[in-house]
Amino acid sequence: MNQSYQQGHLVELEIIDLAHSGDGVGKLDGRTVFVPDTVTGDRIMARLTHVKKQYAHGKLQEIISPSPHRIRPSCIVADKCGGCQWQHIAPDYQLAAKENQVIQALTRIGGFNDPPVLPILSSPEILGYRNKTTYPLKRSTTGTVQAGYYQRHSHQLINLNQCPIQDPRLNPILQEVKQDIQDQGWSIYNEQTGKGKLRHLGLRIGKKTGEILLTLVSTSKKLTNFQQQAEIWLQRYPNLVGVSINYNPHSGNKIFAEETFNYIGRPYLTETFGQLNFQLSSDTFFQINTEAAEVLLNVLLEKLCFTGEETLIDAYCGVGTFTLPLAQKVAQAVGIESNHHSIEQAENNAKINGVNNTKFYQGTVENILPSLNLSPDMMVLDPPRKGCDRRVIDALKKIHPPLIVYISCQPSTLARDLEILCQSELYTVQWIQPIDFFPQTAHVEAMALIRHNID
Repeated sequence: MNQSYQQGHLVELEIIDLAHSGDGVGKLDGRTVFVPDTVTGDRIMARLTHVKKQYAHGKLQEIISPSPHRIRPSCIVADKCGGCQWQHIAPDYQLAAKENQVIQALTRIGGFNDPPVLPILSSPEILGYRNKTTYPLKRSTTGTVQAGYYQRHSHQLINLNQCPIQDPRLNPILQEVKQDIQDQGWSIYNEQTGKGKLRHLGLRIGKKTGEILLTLVSTSKKLTNFQQQAEIWLQRYPNLVGVSINYNPHSGNKIFAEETFNYIGRPYLTETFGQLNFQLSSDTFFQINTEAAEVLLNVLLEKLCFTGEETLIDAYCGVGTFTLPLAQKVAQAVGIESNHHSIEQAENNAKINGVNNTKFYQGTVENILPSLNLSPDMMVLDPPRKGCDRRVIDALKKIHPPLIVYISCQPSTLARDLEILCQSELYTVQWIQPIDFFPQTAHVEAMALIRHNID
């Protein structure tokens, strides 16, 4: 078959790998072609959509012969919705691909030969695991209120009445609240014109407690009849503990703004994690997959030999998710977090659990860490996807804690930061434990333990 490497042309490909983006990878005359909704072993026809000199992107047109790793998706809009990339891939192959993703990042980006990557740990639940969802809202051409996720690489909303990866207890609320918004006649925000009020519907659930928060993100602090509607919701849903409006009049992609107004019930739900009680508000950062996060915590507690005399610093500590369970094993635990709401909640969570050996500092890690004048026995790093600021790495090299635990949701930045920390044989990577926090997607969490090489 004479295949032309031009935009719009139809080409036959064998998928030989999965990219970290989740797309399948094929080869055409030595060039790489990325095709979503495919898996290693598929033979397909794809239409080239974006063509560059060395690589191209294609759209799946036909599966000539399916891979043995291909399964039927659990969701009827899996091929359109941007929420998941991998519902068409068998769970065991998802795990293998994610473990390989971590190994490849450490090898290619970090320069580690034969990195000590442990077998990946699966999520206790591969469906229904998400404890928080935030749906963009839109009004269709016929005037119907819609909520869902954007189609991949677009702002085309895919309307959903249920989602197989969110906690199933949230599905009835999603469907019914859309109808209530329509019945109330509340306007929907249009990002092109900047007009309209409602932007997002936010739902959060305590996986262990079942408590639910409902939050509407709006360009206005007030909605007609909102108090009455909130009371109806509270009566209708026994597990609903609070209804709020998050006021976000700003343009841009940020979902939640600073001000949240609680209209009825509580501004927080309670959740149990690591045998402790946590209070979480609608915009609090907390691990999306509660059960998988507990798997990670248990690995940490099992693999570290605590004496009870240690000083521990938890950088990027959030609401104390890992700080507080670990504080019970050490003499002193210090948390650093830039978000002031999270620090307030971390301090409150310590108080309600009677954890008295913690101190929390609000500010960036690069500014706070050098100013603490502490020599920690153990550091926990759980940075955002972009990894650690270089100033954080430099500060760590100066105080050189004996142990560093690095928790990462982005293998490439983990590999980059570990390479810098291990330069001049300052630290040695003991092990890296991948954990599947996000089944049905291409994302993977990994936790690394690195030990200081004492002179």
